[in-house]
Amino acid sequence: MRRRQFLQSAPAALALPLLNRNLDASDPQVFHFHAEPGFSLKIMATNWGFQGTPDAFCHKAKSAGYDGVEIWTPQTEQDRDGWMNAFSKHGLEYGFLAGSWESDFDKHLSVFQSVLDKAVALKPLYINCHSGRDWFPYEQNQLLIEATTAVTLSNGVPVYHETHRGRMLYAAHVTRRFIEDNPALRLTLDISHWCTVHESLLGDQTETVQMALARTDHIHTRVGHSEGPQVNDPRAPEWENALKAHLAWWDKVVEIKAAAGKPLTMLTEFGPPHYLPALPYTQQPVADQWAINVHMKDLLRKRYA
Repeated sequence: MRRRQFLQSAPAALALPLLNRNLDASDPQVFHFHAEPGFSLKIMATNWGFQGTPDAFCHKAKSAGYDGVEIWTPQTEQDRDGWMNAFSKHGLEYGFLAGSWESDFDKHLSVFQSVLDKAVALKPLYINCHSGRDWFPYEQNQLLIEATTAVTLSNGVPVYHETHRGRMLYAAHVTRRFIEDNPALRLTLDISHWCTVHESLLGDQTETVQMALARTDHIHTRVGHSEGPQVNDPRAPEWENALKAHLAWWDKVVEIKAAAGKPLTMLTEFGPPHYLPALPYTQQPVADQWAINVHMKDLLRKRYA
């Protein structure tokens, strides 16, 4: 067995008992779980890679059957009005992304706080943070968690921190310390990033992964693998092990949230080139981004119906 085949297959095999335990034998795509009152699942669309107006995107998302959309927090009055009008017109929920790219920490924190303030004022369903930088000292990244905790306490808007490469929660072992030190920390799980960072399907970090799943309120349902954060097409049979591993993680989050009677949101976040591989020279994408995301929406809707 080649090294890459082993990396893809072995951890997924470890996940299979979790994956299969609540599946309907007559339909293995359906996951059965007990839901207490208060549980709900909303599936969001990403405008990442979409070329068009807010109204056009929201029309497309609504027509495809999404519950809402997730976008970066509007920074100008024109941008804000365009999106808010489109959300209202098409009856869509909305979540916002917030973050900063400043390298100087004081500037980073200032921009981060400013974006948070703009996001909170528009009363989104949630705010998902691209928090800090992977090379900021622990103590500086910790200040960002404290800032978002204060926002949730004072405004009631849920604020999550995403497990994302280049950000403070870029790796499983690093995130574990933040989880242990911050009881109020809530996560957006984009575990595809960890698969890439650790070059595996995380079969050797199950305890840490379980800790993250227990803190998750929002999921970016992109399927990664041991050599990248996005498979070229999750429908392709060669990615079966990677898909099964991600479904097992997502199943666990659904089970936890349903048992607690808490809401859960999911974003179908397969991205455009160059997240989506493209052919050399022509840069033609090897698959249809929108079709993949709609496929994922339908898969999630059926699985967790």
